[in-house]
Amino acid sequence: MKLTPVGDHIIVKAVSREEVSASGIIIPDSIDKERSERGEVIAVGPGRELDGGKRSTMEVAIGNQVLFKKYAPDEVKIDGDEYLVIRMEDVMAIID
Repeated sequence: MKLTPVGDHIIVKAVSREEVSASGIIIPDSIDKERSERGEVIAVGPGRELDGGKRSTMEVAIGNQVLFKKYAPDEVKIDGDEYLVIRMEDVMAIID
């Protein structure tokens, strides 16, 4: 199944936040049980419709790594994979 966002929504796949302790032990993100605030853009909508029928410009592209507001995304599960649906206004930065 394919997800196609509408308006100014984007589809994001969360990126895990593995951390390494001072002694070199890898701590996976599942330990703290909180959702990641960063992810990879999988799909981008056409932009919000403005007055006069024009659309706003989307500032992200497929493949970008983004940082977004913690409680902004809506979770959806498709074919066993979990995705996040986010409005463009809730994206805070593109990570290079």
